[in-house]
Amino acid sequence: MPLGRRSKRKDKSEDTCKLVESGAAAPAPAAAAPARAASASRLQFHTQLAHGSPTGRVEGFGSARELYAKIAEAFRIDPAEIMFCTLNTHKADMDKLLGAQIGLEDFIFAHIKGQRKEVEVLKTDDVLGLTITDNGTGCAFIKRIKEGSLMDQTKMICVGDHIETINGKNVSDCRHYEVAKMLKDLEKGQVFKLELIEPMKAFEKLEPRSKGGTLPEAKISRGRETLRLRTKGPATVEEMPTEVEEKAIKKVDELLETYMGIRDIELAATMVEAGRDKKNPDEFAVALDETLGDFAFPDEFVFDVWGAIGDAKQGRL
Repeated sequence: MPLGRRSKRKDKSEDTCKLVESGAAAPAPAAAAPARAASASRLQFHTQLAHGSPTGRVEGFGSARELYAKIAEAFRIDPAEIMFCTLNTHKADMDKLLGAQIGLEDFIFAHIKGQRKEVEVLKTDDVLGLTITDNGTGCAFIKRIKEGSLMDQTKMICVGDHIETINGKNVSDCRHYEVAKMLKDLEKGQVFKLELIEPMKAFEKLEPRSKGGTLPEAKISRGRETLRLRTKGPATVEEMPTEVEEKAIKKVDELLETYMGIRDIELAATMVEAGRDKKNPDEFAVALDETLGDFAFPDEFVFDVWGAIGDAKQGRL
């Protein structure tokens, strides 16, 4: 289906995404090694609450939602209290966020909701400077604040904060792209109010980090195989992404930020996967509509993603 015809089926406003010049389409990467699904759901991972807790073990999950439920069960908390997870660090390091892949040796740290805060901001610029992501279960949070931006000047707003309400409207169950659009659509020159929740810090709860049950430091590293979590379908055990795939995923993640103000490694990985066996951008566009139709990506973005996949394949990234 030609991209031009594809775009007519969408109800998406042109204001939703930033449109840029698109390059020529390039070939897609070769297919990756086949995945193993049989025992994926029974793999066992070590986990702690990031602010401090004994070490728990989780297994039998196939998605981020199921993983959070297992972690919540291990620590007797509500799954909705988990904001996000990081791999191999208890710090709120946005470069170590749990995404689509978990190394079989990775240690999972769960960051839970801490203090609430309210902040009012005068929107003096069309661009706020926020990049939004989410944990896949209805918790959108701030992944990046652009240096020198309007939000960078508002010191109460921090990386890792969950955006709970915008001008009194609860957005806790909204996806990150929906929250990003609401923020973008706020009227310039007007004051808006955000209610935010910080991830809990160690000093907020006095329970010490466990010394006895943790893995030795040498074992807290990425294995050569990973558990791939999927929004739809079972989790699978796969080889680590190739260097080509990692570069393509990183570039697509950057394109998501440029067009939509969001970062989402799982989404980027899914898009790269969708382009593996496609011969041209039209086939790729149809594949995206089938798997990610809710996003209604504009044609310019699809062309750029197709080009990024090809650039990675050809060693141009």
